[in-house]
Amino acid sequence: MLIELVMRQHQLRTPPGFDFTGYMEDVCRAIVSDNAELAHIDMSRIAVAYAQARKQVQYGLFASLTPLRFAGGERIEIRRKRQVTIQRIVHRGEEMLYILRFYLPRFLDLDFREKLITIFHELWHISPDFNGDLRRHPGRCYAHTHSQAEYDEQMGQLADRWLANHRPDELVGPLRDDFSNLHRQHGGIWGLRVPRPRIVPA
Repeated sequence: MLIELVMRQHQLRTPPGFDFTGYMEDVCRAIVSDNAELAHIDMSRIAVAYAQARKQVQYGLFASLTPLRFAGGERIEIRRKRQVTIQRIVHRGEEMLYILRFYLPRFLDLDFREKLITIFHELWHISPDFNGDLRRHPGRCYAHTHSQAEYDEQMGQLADRWLANHRPDELVGPLRDDFSNLHRQHGGIWGLRVPRPRIVPA
């Protein structure tokens, strides 16, 4: 089953305000192009989206990466003796392999460095094979290794190195603002909303 992502605003006119997901796609594309460790990532196959955080609190999810394939990039998996698959998502004529979702306003209310760490954190989850699966580390905690703290520390080092070596001040400027400031400056914030794909019979 296909889910075709169509933004009605794009069919008529560009809505006023700050295009958050378009901007985040540009940031991710720059990070990927500048870091050899992430060179396997093709941003044209990743749907960058936002979701509204349910509670106005500083804890909880800031971003998430949804793989659109099973382990090893397989389209079909056996569950309870039945073949199942993940709904396919097509955006701008391309079938997506991942959904990268940022939760607002929570993500934008992080401090600047934590925003960068969060971006690196989610991009690092993408499999080096770029096959729609996650990067799988040895052991039971395959997503974050045995220590999420060490994982985040590594992401902090990557973020600091990128910022020091490339100094993309014009690009990252909006990340220095919080949600309220961006909303006030641009008269609104908008972006792509992506339905959560379901597991369906193959």
